[in-house]
Amino acid sequence: MKTLDPKTKTALQGFGVVLFMGAMAWASVPLYDWFCRVTGYGGATNVAEAGSTEILDRTIKVRFDASLERGMPWEFEPMQLEVELRLGEEGLAFYEAYNPTDRPIAGTASYNVAPFGAGLYFSKIACFCFEEQILMPGERVEMPVSFFVDPDIINDSDAKHAKHITLSYTFHEIEMSEDMQAMLDINASDSGSLN
Repeated sequence: MKTLDPKTKTALQGFGVVLFMGAMAWASVPLYDWFCRVTGYGGATNVAEAGSTEILDRTIKVRFDASLERGMPWEFEPMQLEVELRLGEEGLAFYEAYNPTDRPIAGTASYNVAPFGAGLYFSKIACFCFEEQILMPGERVEMPVSFFVDPDIINDSDAKHAKHITLSYTFHEIEMSEDMQAMLDINASDSGSLN
């Protein structure tokens, strides 16, 4: 069996390290996303089909925050700064978005919860962030989010001392898909035929 000379062996090892690092970089985003959703780390939240069956007397304040990605021309803000609710009680909050431009704009919202440890216990039942949003020129909309804070938060040694949770959204402009554009074209032609 022929052995490799030291230079060739070092080159192959270097190539192997680069290949391994590239594979890890490629896999890191989906693995991190999965980790955050499972543990609530990084402020990822849960999605629930219905509210909690248990409501405790202990209350917690939920604060609301809104921002826009650089270059996103919408105006976007929470319609209330905070609500106080009991653990397990369903809350409802609204955000307002406005498109001051003369063109339709599609957007999607990313979100997180602070403190990060509370993300595991913050559950959304319904949210505008689950779908892409399209605002027509000059359109202003109110967008609801229905949520609750899981009573199990009191059993978490890190999160149980949280007195308030901040829910933050950032809207990002996205390219309109062909389906979105086709729907806008149909709506425009329908409204034109009515005039």
